[in-house]
Amino acid sequence: MNKEELLMEISKKAKSTKKDAGLVLDAMIDTIQKAVKKGDKVTLVGFGTWERRQRAARTGRNPQTGKEIKIAAKKVPAFSAGKKFKELLLK
Repeated sequence: MNKEELLMEISKKAKSTKKDAGLVLDAMIDTIQKAVKKGDKVTLVGFGTWERRQRAARTGRNPQTGKEIKIAAKKVPAFSAGKKFKELLLK
């Protein structure tokens, strides 16, 4: 499902226009991204949690040459599915 299909489903379920659904979805995504960037956790109970995690520096290998390379530490976004969401997938 792409964003266009998602907006169609949201607008049907919310009985609103596709434009309004798009504005709400864009606002939600923007808000989550800004919060996670600041280091906050965003939790929707039953659905999941978005957060920023620190990935440690490590040594890797260049697949073409086999030479060791240093991979710098960095911050990455992470999503953990909530209990209800996980249970839904098991059915």
